Amino acid sequence: MIQNVGNHLRRGIASVFSNRTSRKSSSRAETAGAMGDSGEYRNPTEVQMSQLVLPCHTNQRGELSVGQLLKWIDTTACLSAERHAGCPCVTASMDDIYFEHTISVGQVVNIKAKVNRAFNSSMEVGIQVASEDLCSEKQWTVCKALATFVAHRELSKVKLKQTTPRTEEEKTEHSVAAERRRMRLLYADTMKDLLANCVIQDDLESRDCSCMVPAEKTRVESVELVLPPHANHQGNTFGGQIMAWMENVATIAASRLCRAHPTLKAIEMFHFRGPSQVGDRLVLKAIVNNAFKHSMEVGVCVEAYRQEAESHRRHINSAFMTFVVLDADDQPRTLPWIRPQPGDGERRYREASARKKIRLDRKYIVSCKQAEMPLSVPWDPSNQVYLSYNNVSSLKMLVAKDNWVLSSEINQVRLYTLEEDKFLSFHMEMLVHVDATQAFLLLSDLLRRPEWDKHYRSVELVQQVDEDDAIYHVISPVLGGDAKPQDFVILASRRKPCDHGDPYVIALRSVTLPTHPETPAYRRGETLCSGFCFWREGDQLTKEF
Repeated sequence: MIQNVGNHLRRGIASVFSNRTSRKSSSRAETAGAMGDSGEYRNPTEVQMSQLVLPCHTNQRGELSVGQLLKWIDTTACLSAERHAGCPCVTASMDDIYFEHTISVGQVVNIKAKVNRAFNSSMEVGIQVASEDLCSEKQWTVCKALATFVAHRELSKVKLKQTTPRTEEEKTEHSVAAERRRMRLLYADTMKDLLANCVIQDDLESRDCSCMVPAEKTRVESVELVLPPHANHQGNTFGGQIMAWMENVATIAASRLCRAHPTLKAIEMFHFRGPSQVGDRLVLKAIVNNAFKHSMEVGVCVEAYRQEAESHRRHINSAFMTFVVLDADDQPRTLPWIRPQPGDGERRYREASARKKIRLDRKYIVSCKQAEMPLSVPWDPSNQVYLSYNNVSSLKMLVAKDNWVLSSEINQVRLYTLEEDKFLSFHMEMLVHVDATQAFLLLSDLLRRPEWDKHYRSVELVQQVDEDDAIYHVISPVLGGDAKPQDFVILASRRKPCDHGDPYVIALRSVTLPTHPETPAYRRGETLCSGFCFWREGDQLTKEF
């Protein structure tokens, strides 16, 4: 399998060889979704909001305040979640948001939200935000976001019904949502490990202290009293309202460093650690952790208490926001350096540098289109979690495509092909009389692959990353007229089903390691996306893709 993939890739065609075990059913009837006014299919959980930006919604530059936008985003997403759940829902988290454009007074904000997938009591909601100029009829993408909501009912435990994806986009989002959920659950531990292992060189000692702004000068503390307009019908504070207050204090902190009006460009994941209710006092603290050449990171923390006499405060949320300062030509200005306080200030300073590297790696790997990904990505502690995510999600997205063409069928083994842009992909589909769990264990153990696959001459385990991910060095035999055998450095990521109906997944892609460079003895092969997906058909039947 890998041999074929490598040969095609060297000719400039990205080939995908995957073994799918897709699920059969006696009926292929699809649930009917909501129909729009034009008669076209519309996702039953989809909610749309359109808002005209008025002066009361804007900041000092006449642009829509990000805090106001976050409130609209949270409201739209919450309505979508409640439409699916049929009961009240609360915001649990909001993934990284990157703002591509600002929105001016008089323009329209169009927000669309729909549930990508439901789990036991939580669901992932996808949000798309666009701006519209009513005079020119031009539209721009502002940002995309992913939020997690939890269904909440006072007297009984909520068990959410599953969503039924119909379109290719819905099938893709539904499939990849399980991998994104896995990454969210590991987020805190992942960031802690990455910060501990990410080595960043700083030049604090060599900088001119007279040109640096003390970090303490940027510190902001503000208190907000939660009133009924700030809360939902259960009395819990709107997540979007808390995010808006956080953006406000972060903007003040950033302004104290640059002595100008900053623009918010990115927000790292919001994770709500607990609820707050009407009557709570929320204390919001912000400080500039580090300033780079054209951007700065501001850390924000939210704590809650009920009565003034209370000494204990509940940690509600923390976030990191990235700001820039734009000149008259909308180009980033050079920012002054920050001088951190000894102790915790220096720790935050260095962690901000590490987060910047992690953030850039994550944005590149997670948001990059498959066609834009290089064949081999360097394996590094700062990107390994997100490279594993991309490995699995790329295979799942490929499986979910609905334009595969049946090329041939021999002895109930079907070969499909797919041509998109410069890529030629193919997959084989078959039904095997082997239990899915046994097939998963066999196919995911690449060390035993040479025992039954003639394309594997030898396999070396280079690094056992964790329980589900490993890196192998694979050598294939000489085939055809090739003078030298091929070798591959491969990341193998395996996943068990998240829920009933999900596939077992074994995803493979090439990575580069400094310990295993190209050598004259072998011809280095590469695979962009390959692997196996299979579903359980019965007690002893497994369908492979």
